[in-house]
Amino acid sequence: MILLGGIPFTLLYTSKGSNPSKQLYQANCASCHMDQGEGLKKLIPPLAEADYLAQTEKLACIIRNGMEGEVIVNGVSYNQPMPSNETLSEIEITNLINYIRNEWGNKHPYLSPQEVKKHLEECD
Repeated sequence: MILLGGIPFTLLYTSKGSNPSKQLYQANCASCHMDQGEGLKKLIPPLAEADYLAQTEKLACIIRNGMEGEVIVNGVSYNQPMPSNETLSEIEITNLINYIRNEWGNKHPYLSPQEVKKHLEECD
């Protein structure tokens, strides 16, 4: 457990070696973005080493509400709709974002639950 903004925040591994954030990813994202975040050919964008993950203000809204229309990831255009994940809590979305942004060669600062909540409140 780590502290972000003074709030206890489970992100990494538990004492038994399981990773709740990875489990969330496997359950909600891996069927399209694949187990190692490599995406699916030119249909589903990769998350591994994805330049798009630097756009922190958009990620929570995309996870919660889904996305339609073109997106450019690492210079490649993708235009496949992403379904919404409306049942995920703010903490689950925070864990997913931080997991994705720090796996498979990605190295980005962690977002706090407060930051993710703010981004979710600002969704279009």
